[in-house]
Amino acid sequence: MKKEPTTKMMNGGGGVESKPRKGLLPDYLGSVNMKYVKLGYVYLLSLSNTFCFFLPPFLLLFIFVSRFLPILAYPLFIFLLLLIYHFLTPSSSVFLLDFSCYRPPDHFKITKSDFISLAMKSNNFSETSMELQRKVLEQSGIGEESYMPRVVFKPGHKVNLRDGREEAAMVIFGAIDELLAATKINVKHIKILVLNCGVLNTTPSLSAMVINHYKLRHNTESYNLGGMGCGAGIIAVDLAKDLLNAHQGSYALVVSTEIVSFTWYSGNDVTLLPPNCSFRMGAAAVMLSSRRIDKWRSKYQLMQLVRTHKGMDDTSYKSMELREDREGKQGLYLSRDVMEVARHALRANITTLRRLDPSFQHICVLATSKKALDEIQKDLKLTEENMEASRRTLERFGNTSSSSVWYELAYLEHKGKMKRGDKVWQIGFGSGFKCNTVVWKALRNIEPSRHNNPWNL
Repeated sequence: MKKEPTTKMMNGGGGVESKPRKGLLPDYLGSVNMKYVKLGYVYLLSLSNTFCFFLPPFLLLFIFVSRFLPILAYPLFIFLLLLIYHFLTPSSSVFLLDFSCYRPPDHFKITKSDFISLAMKSNNFSETSMELQRKVLEQSGIGEESYMPRVVFKPGHKVNLRDGREEAAMVIFGAIDELLAATKINVKHIKILVLNCGVLNTTPSLSAMVINHYKLRHNTESYNLGGMGCGAGIIAVDLAKDLLNAHQGSYALVVSTEIVSFTWYSGNDVTLLPPNCSFRMGAAAVMLSSRRIDKWRSKYQLMQLVRTHKGMDDTSYKSMELREDREGKQGLYLSRDVMEVARHALRANITTLRRLDPSFQHICVLATSKKALDEIQKDLKLTEENMEASRRTLERFGNTSSSSVWYELAYLEHKGKMKRGDKVWQIGFGSGFKCNTVVWKALRNIEPSRHNNPWNL
């Protein structure tokens, strides 16, 4: 056998033999981790699964026609090819396949009397603070079946990340689980993830928590929106829309929530107490698509989305913010001007919306409080029927922040009010100050769901 040559390197008087090199380039094939090959394979399948579904019957039909009716074979071939191309090519439109709103277990339900009793037993509030909360609660428009984490009522309770993360995991995963069950979409096919939560911002982020829990793809376009208040849900939809246009033929998962155990204020600054009486547990998950083939099974198509920001005005900018009291306890502050600020922002938003297309049949106004809904109804000259979804949502679920407009749309579906061609107008407000609106068009008659609707008994 021929002996492989070796190379000697001289060091002083000695020499060290080095092993022969088999090549100048590294062995890439041996260094590739097979899990990445698998991920790439799954991604390719996600792009071609629809084509593979249509290809066999298409070929069988072509063979049959070419054998018995050869004169029609080639025109039929071209027609079917164009038809398949039309449905398989990406669309600039954005479709809403389905959405889900989380309903917490019954042991989280809280009545008004339970709220007052537990708050008093916590020994965190003075008599003046309790009287204020009792008054705000009675005028809030919230009923006897909204949901709250009991941990906030523990004596000496302090806002902490553990409680916040536990609540976030429960409501976020609960909403996503129901959505995935309804859409039957493989999580490996989700290209875009946008999650918004106003106050709780962790490291790793909540969007990273979702990726870890569901084992999404390593190249998922992930975004975590924070500090944008109750109007951030529509901002999340807007971002997902832009990303779907950049990554056409993809799925986008949008998640909206607010974490009550992190917004709770346990001090006695009366300017920070009102939000305690309105914010309640909840989350919504929405599946969007820019795949033309998904239009036939989608519920809605995104028609218009308008965002208005009044942050250049100091009064608007300071009307809603997270503050600390003298003891360092944080809480949400709402100024006396917040309703007037919201009114101006909404008017500016409507001015832009009217130039686009003012016609719609249903309205979902962010359910913050009875007073806010009364003012909006008066300003827009809306009927009680227009306000029904917002008022019933406030009564049943309280203020679930950015996810509120989805509970309202779920209510309209539950009542069988969404018919093919109907348009629904969602209105959200948020800190900054922002007013964001979006219009969806129903692509079919939406039948009441037996599974993922929070209004089901």
